[in-house]
Amino acid sequence: MSDKLAMFGGTRVIGKGSVPPEQIRWPVITDAEHEATRRVLDSGQFTSNSTGGGEVAALEAEWAEFVGAPHCAAVVNGTAAIELAIAAAGIEPGAEILVPALSFIASAVGAVQRMLVPVFVDIDPVTYNMSPEAAAAAITSRTRAVLVVHLHGLPADMAELRALADRHDLLLIEDAAQSHGATYQGRRTGTLGDIATFSLNVVKNLPTCGEGGLITTADPELHRKVVLHRQFGEDLRGGRDRDYVSRVLAGNAKLSAIQAAFARAQLTRLPEYDAARKHNIETMLAALAGLPGLVLPVVPPDRTHAWHILRFRFDPTAMGHPDVHPGALRSIVHRALRAEGVPVQPYQLVPLPMQEAFRTRAGFGGYPWKLGGDADRQDSYPQTTAVIESSLTLQRWHLNPHSGPVLLRCAEAIRKVWDNLDTLIPIARSLDHPAKVAV
Repeated sequence: MSDKLAMFGGTRVIGKGSVPPEQIRWPVITDAEHEATRRVLDSGQFTSNSTGGGEVAALEAEWAEFVGAPHCAAVVNGTAAIELAIAAAGIEPGAEILVPALSFIASAVGAVQRMLVPVFVDIDPVTYNMSPEAAAAAITSRTRAVLVVHLHGLPADMAELRALADRHDLLLIEDAAQSHGATYQGRRTGTLGDIATFSLNVVKNLPTCGEGGLITTADPELHRKVVLHRQFGEDLRGGRDRDYVSRVLAGNAKLSAIQAAFARAQLTRLPEYDAARKHNIETMLAALAGLPGLVLPVVPPDRTHAWHILRFRFDPTAMGHPDVHPGALRSIVHRALRAEGVPVQPYQLVPLPMQEAFRTRAGFGGYPWKLGGDADRQDSYPQTTAVIESSLTLQRWHLNPHSGPVLLRCAEAIRKVWDNLDTLIPIARSLDHPAKVAV
């Protein structure tokens, strides 16, 4: 194989069409998924209007047992799960909720849909999760909740955040959309806060055939209110006959039976897939250890990683080139790795508060900011900005339990790019702005 970079005419490490689909396809669909969906089609019961039986109730029971939570409610998607968790808590409109500045926009949208003001908090530069110190500094008299995202599958520092929430009498919500099965101090995510939300989106570690969500809690009253808000405010506990009485104003966020059945089939293999993914990724990271300036993911000893997304940071100073702009280095490395066949990409282009929707506060007639929240706060997010500027992620390819050989080829491509840094660094140094390099 040529040592010349593919972006300059060399041979790609991962040639087009050379990756067997069975090594990277996600989700993995087996006879169990086909049987599960046929079971629903044959039953004719496609939706659930009660919690007394059926595929949805079975998924709720199985997920509650898996994570170790007394209660679970299945809903239509992960964003709805966040909204319903907030609705169940009865937080007043205009109140503030702390949200990490690095996350997918759904983490904040669920709060805005309940008319809460998201107050964005900078992250820890090692774990990429909400910084407890930054969270403490962001609390005001209007703060009512903390929404913690276990980003990329690594649990946040929940001991510190739990203590912070308790000191200020705040609701602690886990956005565990990316952390199915991960543990913190021996407990699974979904049991570390007052209430937790999961996504079953098709790209998640526990997927369904489309969209879905789960809400777990140890609080029976929170659970009761989640179920109440899931279907038009109707009380459907215990499989009682439907009375069509709406006790609170609420919409429709039920999960379909087919999606529940599909997710149940996936859940039976989740521990097996987690173990395989952990082995494959640790083998890949071992192959990359020692490359100068390549910052690999870190897993603190008190927690485990679900490895939903892999983030790699690039440190020009550690490479011996402190004059190179991190964003310029990221751009040229991005182009080089893509040319070698490695599908790395950014995860979020800007800090969450810099999304256009939050800068312009478009929608909802200017609410919830008109309701008394600190709408004019002008925070900065230096750690979030630095992480976004200096890193790329690998997504989805590594979720397949058979991806080990592909990940080693990715590692080979990364090492090839590092062997050619002397060629790339002058290009990065010449850039006035990283956007000049097209991907």
